[in-house]
Amino acid sequence: MAPLADLYQVSMAYGHWRAGRHRAPAAAELFFRRPPFRGSFALGAGLAEGLRGLRAFRFSAADVAYLRSVLPSTIDDAFFDYLATLDASEVTVTAIPEGSVVFARVPFLQVKGPLLVVQLLETTLLCLINYASLVATNAARFRLLAGPDMKLIEMGLRRAQGPDGALSASKYSYIGGFDCTSNILAGKLYGIPVRGTIAHSFIMSFRCLEEVQPRELPPRAGGDPVDLADLAVSWLQRVCDLLQTPPSKANQGELAAFVSYAVTFPCDFQGLLDTYCVRRSGLPNFCAVALALHQLGYQAIGVRLDSGDLAQQSKEIRGVFQACGAHFQVPWFGTIPIAVSNDISEQSLEEFRREGSEIDMIGIGTHLVTCPLQPSLGCVYKLVEVNGSPCLKLTEDEEKMTIPGMKAIYRLYDAAGHPFMDLMALEEEPSPSAGQELGIRVLGRLEQTTKVIPSTVEPLHRTYFRDGQVCEPLPSLPEVRTHAQVSLNLLSPAHRRLHEPQPYPV
Repeated sequence: MAPLADLYQVSMAYGHWRAGRHRAPAAAELFFRRPPFRGSFALGAGLAEGLRGLRAFRFSAADVAYLRSVLPSTIDDAFFDYLATLDASEVTVTAIPEGSVVFARVPFLQVKGPLLVVQLLETTLLCLINYASLVATNAARFRLLAGPDMKLIEMGLRRAQGPDGALSASKYSYIGGFDCTSNILAGKLYGIPVRGTIAHSFIMSFRCLEEVQPRELPPRAGGDPVDLADLAVSWLQRVCDLLQTPPSKANQGELAAFVSYAVTFPCDFQGLLDTYCVRRSGLPNFCAVALALHQLGYQAIGVRLDSGDLAQQSKEIRGVFQACGAHFQVPWFGTIPIAVSNDISEQSLEEFRREGSEIDMIGIGTHLVTCPLQPSLGCVYKLVEVNGSPCLKLTEDEEKMTIPGMKAIYRLYDAAGHPFMDLMALEEEPSPSAGQELGIRVLGRLEQTTKVIPSTVEPLHRTYFRDGQVCEPLPSLPEVRTHAQVSLNLLSPAHRRLHEPQPYPV
């Protein structure tokens, strides 16, 4: 894991080693400077991967040989011998639990250890945490827009930045609040529920009912197999009479595809409606096959739309389902779930809410996994202490100034149970307590001292890594996901809203 670093980290490491200060005790913090997506918060993610990286941190013989080939020939051979002995056994990491809401300038994690090792870990930790936190935050925003009852499926595998990015997107979208993924490998590796049915290509591959093989399906309760294609044709006439649309307008290849899929998966039949025309073809063909299945004791599980005015079409489809359910006396038919996809963005979800819809499930790909509204969270990793002395970066860009010294981090809650402020104090300062009046200075307004009285005080950081090992039990992925939703729900509406939120003070 050690070579997952930028070359300048090794160059600086040599400088520290050459000066004899490589074992000086040091501390660094990982944080982001401004909240992503113009919101007020981020979800901290990637901690477990970062800890695994620390546990595996070492330079193999092949790593050292490669570094010899790319670094200047003037470097002392003894330095490479030293690199071969390095590990993270003297490193201590404290962090906010994964899945927690994190705010700008508040350290997500703090790293203590020998200066050279602390420096070498910078790129590794940033790589493992930056994108993880960004995509988890993006997913959380989609969840907040969709509401708690909407089913969300991550389907960005084909659009992500390579297989590693795709797997990370699936994993951290799940933490952010998505229900399932289309990514089989993510399901296998992480235990995330997987979902998927058919694409337009399956429907387009059929021309007529004669291509359907096999055609027969036994009733669910048992008995002689029935020709499902013939049964669907008879139902198509009845559905078209009800909908007042000519059966000749229903594409026969599409009907064949639906019948073939229903014969193959009679308990999991879902129709993709927009290959040709939703109203004249996809919808009557689906209803015909679903009602034929019902006659044999099976129940269709849903439909999907992938184009057009999704909100309006969902309402029209729901009306047809309800009409079929009432006319043919099939009560469950009116509640068939409706799923949508097609380049869904935050704006799409806002439009669904504004216009009203009958959508039950949303598949999101590109706008979730690529985070186009903000391609990078911009986490940074800065030294705050060396040899017991605080380090401060002074710069003309005030935003890039660092806050020196090792800190204890607290979250202050009001009487309603909402966090209203995060407090950073030096480690040696006494811990604040509930009901205590505190004199604080808010970042961005440091010239003013303000008095606050928290109803509850929560220490945020826990020690997760010590003596080369993870020393705190790590929660499962579903547990992190649940914690993320609890953490988000604790925010006040003013801090949770996605557009022009009230700034959260630190």
